[in-house]
Amino acid sequence: MRGYPRQATDSLKKACDSALLAVEVYNKPGVRFKSAAYITLMVIAWTALFHAVFFKRKIKPYIRMENVRFNRVDGEPKRWDLKDCLQNYYGNDTGNPVRKNLEFFIPLRNKIEHSNFPELDSNIFGECQSLLLNFDDCVEQQFGTKWCIRQSLSFALQMYPTSENLSQAVKRNRSIRDAAEFIKQYRSSLEASVFTSGKYAFKAFLIQVANHPSQDALAIQFMNYEKLTTQEKTEVDKLVVAVKYKQPSIANADTVRAGEVCKRVQLAFGSPKVTRGSKQIDKYNLGWHAKCWTLFMVRPPSGAVSPEQTDIKYCIYDKRHNDYGYTEEWVNLLIEKSKNDKLYEELYPQNELNVPRTKVKKD
Repeated sequence: MRGYPRQATDSLKKACDSALLAVEVYNKPGVRFKSAAYITLMVIAWTALFHAVFFKRKIKPYIRMENVRFNRVDGEPKRWDLKDCLQNYYGNDTGNPVRKNLEFFIPLRNKIEHSNFPELDSNIFGECQSLLLNFDDCVEQQFGTKWCIRQSLSFALQMYPTSENLSQAVKRNRSIRDAAEFIKQYRSSLEASVFTSGKYAFKAFLIQVANHPSQDALAIQFMNYEKLTTQEKTEVDKLVVAVKYKQPSIANADTVRAGEVCKRVQLAFGSPKVTRGSKQIDKYNLGWHAKCWTLFMVRPPSGAVSPEQTDIKYCIYDKRHNDYGYTEEWVNLLIEKSKNDKLYEELYPQNELNVPRTKVKKD
């Protein structure tokens, strides 16, 4: 690439080769280790692509030590990993759907790269597809269409439909429970605008039709929903409603328990830890949650004469089980309020931060 440093060229070539290899592995019919291999190679591809961008910008993506020297491995400066690259590329833009898509795969790769979970392949296909499409878009934006890999890609002939969801996959293989739980929690922590974005996960209905009268018509064509006319969108929405599965009635389906609230807030901020006495514990734990519902007067304290006196927007009392369920609005409120540390500092004044932990009654 004329005008760019040699490191940028080398990193870009590595990125494209790794992405193409990821697609090749994923599309091999005999390979059952699809997702893990694909994700690992795409993480390498994205990391190399970010390195190319930084080198192009005359920024050295190297890890520095406290003495300002570069951290070296076998004599070579150690480069930023994908997490470091995201922080330096996006900065404070934490809600970017492309970034959220990438952040989904960093911990997921660690969970599945040493296991064989083919049951997850179809359930994370949308995120996997966007991981690839976003990669090529970034290549085009940063280095032009010359380096795009799209001309080497096509639909795989072995494409076959599946309707198995995560819950069904877990029932069939209980060893994937941990990875499946992470996927559910991560998706639940996303804002609606991110979750529904095609940049986060590619979703499509593939409907078999009769042969087109024109001999030159493509067998499969992409139609961007956002570019459809109002009338076309109406027709598509009718079709989507027609093929959706009917959700059976489930008690308390719209609420979660306090522990789930804490897990989702923890996950939204990268599972931070704090020191209590001599121990490291989750920053957003049950004790913190109890302080939150007390501060916002969401529900009465345990043992109250009228436990049903809750703010139903955020909390609902379950008489049968004598406990409380918390709504999506409550989870979203806590995530929004916790984007800076003002709420945490209000709940935990400085003189409380390092006192020994006391047991909190489960709410």
